[in-house]
Amino acid sequence: MDKKLYLSKRNKVIAGVCGGFAEYFNMDVTLVRIICVVLALMMSVFQLMAVVYIICWAVIPQQPDGPPSGD
Repeated sequence: MDKKLYLSKRNKVIAGVCGGFAEYFNMDVTLVRIICVVLALMMSVFQLMAVVYIICWAVIPQQPDGPPSGD
C-alpha cells in the first residue's frame, strides 16, 4: 500500500492541511480539526501550531488531478 500525504482539495477550509491528514489517516476531518484546536489550546503555544500549519502548507504537495497512477 503506497499512501501519500497531500493537501486535500475536497476537505479544504484554509489550505487543506487538516483535510489531507484526515484523508491520509482515514478519519473524519472535523475530528482532526478539533484535535488540532484542542492541542493548540492545551499546549498554550498557539503561535507554534500556526507555524507548524504554515510549514505543512508549504511542504505538503497538492493532491494531483485525476485518479492516482499505479493502480
